[in-house]
Amino acid sequence: MMMDKHKPSLLFCIIMDIIGYATFALPFLGEFADIVWAPLSGFIFYKTFGGVKGAFGGVFNFAEEILPFTDFIPTYTIMWIWQYFTRQQPVKNLQGTTIR
Repeated sequence: MMMDKHKPSLLFCIIMDIIGYATFALPFLGEFADIVWAPLSGFIFYKTFGGVKGAFGGVFNFAEEILPFTDFIPTYTIMWIWQYFTRQQPVKNLQGTTIR
């Protein structure tokens, strides 16, 4: 049995990256805001993408947000692009039945 992949919208991913970048844009205050935003963003990332990719990406997203001067990395958008271009297309067998 195959689980459905989580499919967030590109707009959602861009907004999440903008929020993360906004904390970078505020000198000094932004780095303190990251203390709250980093774990929240990592958790949202995991819940958004799910599975192994979501867990790995959530940890990476947390590290990217908590470390100074790395907030500019668009982790949500990168994951959306990765999922969009690597998704498996349904395959039809000789009888025309869709298989995965």
